[in-house]
Amino acid sequence: MQYSVGVEYALHCLVYLIDVPSKESVGIKDLAEFQGLSETFLSKVFGKLSKAGIVSSVPGVKGGYKLAKSPEDVSFWDVVEAVEGHKPIFQCKNIKDNGYLYREGCCSAPSFCTINLVMLSAEEKMRDDLRSKTLSWLNEELNRVLPKQIREETRKYFS
Repeated sequence: MQYSVGVEYALHCLVYLIDVPSKESVGIKDLAEFQGLSETFLSKVFGKLSKAGIVSSVPGVKGGYKLAKSPEDVSFWDVVEAVEGHKPIFQCKNIKDNGYLYREGCCSAPSFCTINLVMLSAEEKMRDDLRSKTLSWLNEELNRVLPKQIREETRKYFS
């Protein structure tokens, strides 16, 4: 299982928006330049975040994006789901029903697939863990693990 790099860029950029005053926004150009990636790519990511209600766009020359929700109310899972969509990671194809015994009519297939149940359970545990981590948590964690100067310079860049 692998998430696209869009999830990583989204989480990084959303942290940068936390300290932006509520009446201001950050332009996609500044966010893309800071990350060293194309505006087009980041615009697509932010379009998905906007559609999910995580960010809101501010039109105009000084426009850009700002958080539409409190950082406490945006989980990692919210971001993953916004960027990646809603499809399950494991998609059971019921291959058990094609097994020799079922094809020959010796046995009837059970109504569930044990492998699918295990995979769905594991996926739910991962989602629960990602739901427990919010942008607020990430911001606090970055304050703890990164040098103070890096955090200050990042905030200055976007102010």
